[in-house]
Amino acid sequence: MTTQKSSPIGRVEFIALMGMMFATIAFSIDAMLPALPQIADDLTDGDAAQAALILTVFLMGMGLGTFFTGPLSDALGRKPVVYAGAALYILSAAVGWYEDSFVPVLIARFFQGLGAAGPRVVALAIIRDLYEGRGMARIMSIVMMIFTLVPAFAPAMGALIMGFTGWRGIFGAFVVFSVVSVGWLGLRLPETLPREARRPLRLRLMRDAVIEMFRHPTVRLSIIVQTLIVAMLFSTLMLIQPIYADVYGRGDSFPFWFGLVALVSGLASLSNALVVVRLGMRRLVTWALATQVVLAGAMLALTTAHLPGEFYLFLLWQLSLFCTASFAIGNLNAIAMDPMGHIAGMAASVIGAFSTLAAAAIASPVALFYDGTARPLAVAALLFVAVGYVLMLWMGRIERAEAQV
Repeated sequence: MTTQKSSPIGRVEFIALMGMMFATIAFSIDAMLPALPQIADDLTDGDAAQAALILTVFLMGMGLGTFFTGPLSDALGRKPVVYAGAALYILSAAVGWYEDSFVPVLIARFFQGLGAAGPRVVALAIIRDLYEGRGMARIMSIVMMIFTLVPAFAPAMGALIMGFTGWRGIFGAFVVFSVVSVGWLGLRLPETLPREARRPLRLRLMRDAVIEMFRHPTVRLSIIVQTLIVAMLFSTLMLIQPIYADVYGRGDSFPFWFGLVALVSGLASLSNALVVVRLGMRRLVTWALATQVVLAGAMLALTTAHLPGEFYLFLLWQLSLFCTASFAIGNLNAIAMDPMGHIAGMAASVIGAFSTLAAAAIASPVALFYDGTARPLAVAALLFVAVGYVLMLWMGRIERAEAQV
């Protein structure tokens, strides 16, 4: 069933707005990818591993901020939290643009991630305020499709901006992006959480909400599986540029290939939106993970065989990774959020914080095993999706057992 409360904007505009708010994260990460070598030269004496911390600390800040923004939005309303997060994001971007040494830029990126958590978490809570069940999953799928279009263009946009202003200009682009998205929200969308539905910001209530979520077996499993999928994506983002440059000698054309893959993978989210109401969320996630188990295993074998045309096979596998995420993340969010409508903001925070922080902790060691081949990424992806597949089968058994009661 799909329910929608009164709203002065149509569904198409609503989806586009939510997609842009979600895309704050993707743009903040992917636009920086082509800048990492230049940042390494300017700030870390050419140390690429240190430069990659530009991504890691942003994710850490986002994960931490995600835990607080949901409860705050449950207590204060959705829009004030978005405004506060955007203000911190913009201020931090300005500091990152201005600073000349690496540590202050890292600190700015951490606080930028903290601010970016506001639009990301509150967008999910707003969707849950207005939709439920498979209808919510359909909306999430289309939003995720827009979300995946941003990585298609963000690296090329980052490279273009660098051509005129250097890597610092990318921080200016972050400011513009945030001003546009939050201004759109402020002008067009009313507050979706009425005062009578708000929950006081009390530690006991927050604790009770977390306990309630993790006691619910389906919610608990969906959060863990989402964490594994996000870890797969983080591992890909950390290793993809070195793999293109070192393994396949395609560093200069990286933004083009990355953008092409991200653009095509957006079709997966569209496909999910078209079939999720008929086939169901859990089934689609399970099928996607089972397929990726086979493909990741094949890629692992390929990295040992060194067949001709390996780059294009890797390109297809990278596409499959993004498609797996497109089918999985939106549906897993919907599965976890559906029983938690009464604490939507808190639920969005717990899901986002746990999946982001745990995924970053799991994925970070993967970069340490980089050996000049795509093998570490293939091993990590295979491990993550195999465990996720087993957990989805477990979720299916729980749902069937509950249906028989």
